[in-house]
Amino acid sequence: MKIKYKKSICGMIGVSLLLGGCLHKEGEVNGPYKDTFVRVQEYEGDGYVLRGGEEADKIAEEKSEEVKEAVKDFFMETYKTDVNVHNIVGNVDGATVFVESTGPVHFYSNAIVSVDLSEKRVRDVTSLDGDIEGNIQGGLYRLLFRKEFQALDQYLSEIVSGNPVVGKTEKSLQNVGGSGYMTPYYYLSVPPDDEAILPVYEAYLQDPDTPVSELKPLFSRDDFSAEDYNITIQLYMEKEQAEPDKTLFKQIQKDIKEMDSIPKGNYSIIINDNLINEKVDDGIKDNSLELSFPDSIVKE
Repeated sequence: MKIKYKKSICGMIGVSLLLGGCLHKEGEVNGPYKDTFVRVQEYEGDGYVLRGGEEADKIAEEKSEEVKEAVKDFFMETYKTDVNVHNIVGNVDGATVFVESTGPVHFYSNAIVSVDLSEKRVRDVTSLDGDIEGNIQGGLYRLLFRKEFQALDQYLSEIVSGNPVVGKTEKSLQNVGGSGYMTPYYYLSVPPDDEAILPVYEAYLQDPDTPVSELKPLFSRDDFSAEDYNITIQLYMEKEQAEPDKTLFKQIQKDIKEMDSIPKGNYSIIINDNLINEKVDDGIKDNSLELSFPDSIVKE
């Protein structure tokens, strides 16, 4: 069967509006899933739900092989990128499919598969406008500045090994991440229309095997604005009853401000307690410590 591929025009809506609960400014969940918290070390994304997805979820599960094939074809034909499909979650009109790229340009993303509920068949594959493009561009930014990201990875690994904090599980990133370049300790968000990385992205689409040595000169430093490249560091307390560590929170801020070896970007820092809401993949609560816009740290 021929699957149609198209772009959704609802990019400004976002997947979060499909959630079974609503997020306040502080990140507090309000609705049927306000109390569905688990320890972050145990969280793998299995309980994640999207609003109104019960019926479609059953059909998507029955058609899982067809859904996987359609999504893999969509990424290859539209973005010349091979992906692994990790998770399929029913939504009101079909299924949201979470994927991870397999090549050197590493990123997590998702596609939306429309399902005809009455005929129980896959109709087409779409994505939120600009979503996948931004995710790929985040992976490209990390590829271009691998040394700087390695310095950030090393720093955060030392923070975790020397303090009672942890990150999210790799499995949760695979199953419900879908947000570009991500590690258990941070995630990177790049605007899909950013003129600095756009020439690199266009060259990648022309030939995904283009070596980094040829891609890096295409990055326009004149058009680059560190404020637009959001790097969000998010850690969780290791013990279940522990409150977010204020001393560590201040230390990370100080370190980020002083480090010159890490990627240029707009840094936010969050330390949560040990619990994460398994239904909506969010750990921010009223007691979370958060440094974010307009107080985030810009490394230029």
